[in-house]
Amino acid sequence: MGPLGGVKVLEIAGIGPGPFAAMLLADMGADVLRVYRADQVGLLAGANGGRAESDTVGRGRVSLPVDLKDPAGVERVLGLAERAEVLVEGMRPGVMERLGLGPDVVLARNPRIVYGRMTGYGQDGPMARVAGHDVNYISLAGALGPIARRGERPLFPLNLLGDYGGGAMFLAFGVVCALLEARGSGRGQVVDAAMVDGAALLTNLFHGLRASGLWDDEPGTNVLDSGAHFYEVYECRDGGHIAVGALEPQFYAALLSLLEIDADEMPQWDKARWPEFKARLAALFKTRTRGEWSELLETSDACATPVLGLAEAHEHPHMRARGTFVEIDGIRQPGPAPRFSRTPGEIRTPDPAETLAVWGLGAEAAARRP
Repeated sequence: MGPLGGVKVLEIAGIGPGPFAAMLLADMGADVLRVYRADQVGLLAGANGGRAESDTVGRGRVSLPVDLKDPAGVERVLGLAERAEVLVEGMRPGVMERLGLGPDVVLARNPRIVYGRMTGYGQDGPMARVAGHDVNYISLAGALGPIARRGERPLFPLNLLGDYGGGAMFLAFGVVCALLEARGSGRGQVVDAAMVDGAALLTNLFHGLRASGLWDDEPGTNVLDSGAHFYEVYECRDGGHIAVGALEPQFYAALLSLLEIDADEMPQWDKARWPEFKARLAALFKTRTRGEWSELLETSDACATPVLGLAEAHEHPHMRARGTFVEIDGIRQPGPAPRFSRTPGEIRTPDPAETLAVWGLGAEAAARRP
């Protein structure tokens, strides 16, 4: 049993950060029951290349088909909410209310429930009901603009920053915080998790640096945005890449020593010469393969590591030693994180009959996944 063992979570199925947050809770031991509409099957499968079995984000829970246009289906969900400690949903503002499943109705049926809401722009504000995706939310939050090389357009970091970093992680965090409070007060509440809020909060450090005069508004000219030669990705002779993050002076010294460069030739904080130093390192890294540089650098304090792809990361000795990746139903995927010394999380394949029994339902009610 993980640290959330015994916690019953009712997930109203969607795509993006809501399911990822539910996955995090399931990985930590929560009994998550996913309610989905019949017309969502294609949508959910389509998000995974048309293969429901490759829905790695949907792991660890049982799914229940419900017709939410039928009052009986809505009543069934309300009955499930009475048994739950948490409900999570990712609809546009107003949709759950129109379905008769808004927080006022649910909290009236179960005053202790934590009602987690996942949206892009939040439950209020002039853009609350506007459609968008990860790239839109992080652009509005000021998180996308700084992610660019000098003179180039911003490059979005997949959908990791808005959907998952600014969205799902904050929803899961908010739900657990509210759950802890509810167990003391006996009262539930609504958690309004907006990706614009979470993504904005993730930029907190840079607002402080900017206020201190340590961050320039021109992208690609600062320490962490590809401006510095000691915090950069370099191409190797074979087309692979090495990531260098030698920020602290002792690590920078270790890097230069291993590269056989005299420290006096490349003073770390001579910002005017950063482009010159970067060109020198770029030429140097092109002289060896990624594997050769990895062998020289990665186990030192030079803070330099190979850039691994999705198909490679699991093969790295460190990842293998920690068991960071696991294989479920023939599909390799990252395992639960973080780790607990006494109540570790795990990827479960719950038995539908047992799960549904916990929720007071018969085994015939659901399939394992939509």
